[in-house]
Amino acid sequence: MDEQDNLIFVSIASYRDAQLVPTISHCLAKASHPDRLRFGICWQHGEEEVTLPFFDDPRFKILDIDWRDSRGACWARSEIMKLWSGEAWFLQVDSHSRFAPGWDEILIETMRQTGSAKPILSTYPPPFTPSEHETFGGDALQMAFQGFTPEGIPFMKPLAIQNWMHLLQPVRARFLAAGFLFAPGCFVKEVPYDPELYFIGEEATMTVRAFTSGYDLFHPHRLIIWHDYVRAYATRHWDDHTSAKKVDREWSELDKCSKERIKLLLEGELLDSFGLGTDRTLADYEAYAGLSFSQRKGQNYTLRCGEPPNPEAASDWADEIYTWLVRVKVNAVDLPPGSLDDPSFWYVAVNDEGGHEIFRRDFPRAELLTLSGNEPIISLICEFQSGIVPATWSVWPVNRVQGWLQRISGPLAEDDYTVALEEKEELQTP
Repeated sequence: MDEQDNLIFVSIASYRDAQLVPTISHCLAKASHPDRLRFGICWQHGEEEVTLPFFDDPRFKILDIDWRDSRGACWARSEIMKLWSGEAWFLQVDSHSRFAPGWDEILIETMRQTGSAKPILSTYPPPFTPSEHETFGGDALQMAFQGFTPEGIPFMKPLAIQNWMHLLQPVRARFLAAGFLFAPGCFVKEVPYDPELYFIGEEATMTVRAFTSGYDLFHPHRLIIWHDYVRAYATRHWDDHTSAKKVDREWSELDKCSKERIKLLLEGELLDSFGLGTDRTLADYEAYAGLSFSQRKGQNYTLRCGEPPNPEAASDWADEIYTWLVRVKVNAVDLPPGSLDDPSFWYVAVNDEGGHEIFRRDFPRAELLTLSGNEPIISLICEFQSGIVPATWSVWPVNRVQGWLQRISGPLAEDDYTVALEEKEELQTP
């Protein structure tokens, strides 16, 4: 086999991230063949940051970008794709990641297990916390459909793959993740990143563009990469790109333009080089994933994260999906210490009678800081669409220093949930 057939192009977009160098170092140290890696780095940084130690390494191509000139993650990933030089494989990861021993051989072997001519391996990696003594564990995760944003953009949540430790091959996926995406090198030419996208909708648009371009989507059944989700140390792009910082374009303007393009794409009307592919249609993807973009609904099989493709559904399946309002009532004394003292976010889930998670919302720090630990009962309102009756809840607090705390759970009483009024009337109509 020619050496070029084994080369992996590693794309890393980094925005003022102190974890960039540890991520690259770990990537190299854990690879079975570090000599076969070629890196494209978009290093968006300030003058105060120490220079990268990789500029003289011929395996690296580094874009040195002042943070003020950045246009966001998708723009950065698009710029990195221009550095690709025909390597056989393309790996895109975030700049706060860690890697399993032999990750490069594992990825290539897993791709061959798919049996697909054009596979993509992608998922939300399990979490880790940067420290002097880092630990890596967790479950192999899949990307479960969560719901639609007000703009009609599907968004996802991580969910453990059932029985993953006993699987012998990857599982089919509905979505791909931006922070861990492994594909044949031709992906760079066939599904190039749209630099006009900002953040929300990045993964949904890349999913439908890849699928309609003939790529088959898979989640790996093994632990390969870990990701730091809490990132209490981090400065986000939207923290910097505001009118107060006197940048050329504020993040809100970039976000607005991005969502307008995404709307056109999901309606099948974006026809430029960043539009849909021609191997499959948008309707093919909707049938495969069990989604309706026009009605902004997902099938029950999809909500329970059954492996795609979805079973054939009746043409009026969306009529059986309702909007639920659920009040999760948490007794303050049951919360683990640190839940309200310095929260990062709370993972709040609603489950069906079988314990399957049908909804998740991460309540952000700003919202949690308005809560009072002196209140005997804390109410958390969740609104979502489902054809499944909610039965139980769980709350998993995350502290900015301590990380993930103890998970608590409980049943939902009948008066804790209801169908939205207009849909309740439809249910009662004979």
